[in-house]
Amino acid sequence: MSGSTIATGSIAFIGFGEAARAFLEGWRAQPGFSARVAAYDIKTDSPDSDVRAAKRADYARANVMGASSAPEAVAGADVVFSVVTADQAHEAAMAALPGLANGALFLDCDSCAPQTKERTAKEVDAAGARYVDVAVMAPVHPRLHRTPLLISGMHAKDAAGALAALDMSATIHDGPVGSSSAIKMIRSIMMKGLEALVCECVLAGRKAGVIETVLDSLDDTYPGFDWKKRSAYMLERVMTHGVRRAAEMREVTLTVDLLGLDGAMSRASVGWQQAIGDLGLRSSPDEAADYRVLADRILGRLDPEAD
Repeated sequence: MSGSTIATGSIAFIGFGEAARAFLEGWRAQPGFSARVAAYDIKTDSPDSDVRAAKRADYARANVMGASSAPEAVAGADVVFSVVTADQAHEAAMAALPGLANGALFLDCDSCAPQTKERTAKEVDAAGARYVDVAVMAPVHPRLHRTPLLISGMHAKDAAGALAALDMSATIHDGPVGSSSAIKMIRSIMMKGLEALVCECVLAGRKAGVIETVLDSLDDTYPGFDWKKRSAYMLERVMTHGVRRAAEMREVTLTVDLLGLDGAMSRASVGWQQAIGDLGLRSSPDEAADYRVLADRILGRLDPEAD
């Protein structure tokens, strides 16, 4: 199918979380989008009936065909978006393999090590589909389907046409599979690592009763960064997405280690991302704007007997 007709063809998602729903919301706001959309998420296999029901409800709200397996979801699809957690990326692709149509574009949007993507690409291409390394370079909100993507690999030009037909914002990185992900992984050393540092700094400062002075001092050293506003944003992101970010940072650590370097900083970042993400905390818009409120909620769960 040509890129110009993707928006009226068939699209599948492996994984149906925030990214998939954001892309779909953006597409459906565009005139002319009438593609058939199917999805499969591993949560529909959860032993917890509430988790299964919640994911089925997600399918219904989004008006997508909720499949019972990955092969069922991708059967006949022109474009497949893999948007799962980093630790499930290769397994998700392998699960979908029996259902992939010959020539289907398999867009691996997962945040995993370039070496993992190289391995997956060989198996997807050998099955007759077209594997594309996709790095999602920003949060999917508020830009939805217009979130910047970096794509690479031998099928990147074909993917660029399909993504343009979906009004998506994709840039080709001239390199093999894994090169886009290398950029994303190495960037995450700083982005997710900074989040972990902010968590440790703000929580320690709040507990010691000195955090306002600390952040004011940082604003003097790095004028214009607005550490109080950024701290609130980063704390909320880790609260909401820490588990997923921890999985990504494990892949970042692997990336650095396989380059022959010591991924110690990335490895340490996993700890705060996982610990805070595991708390399952969510915040209201008012709470999310105040780093002190967020810090107190996290501290209250990390050390419930304190105070």
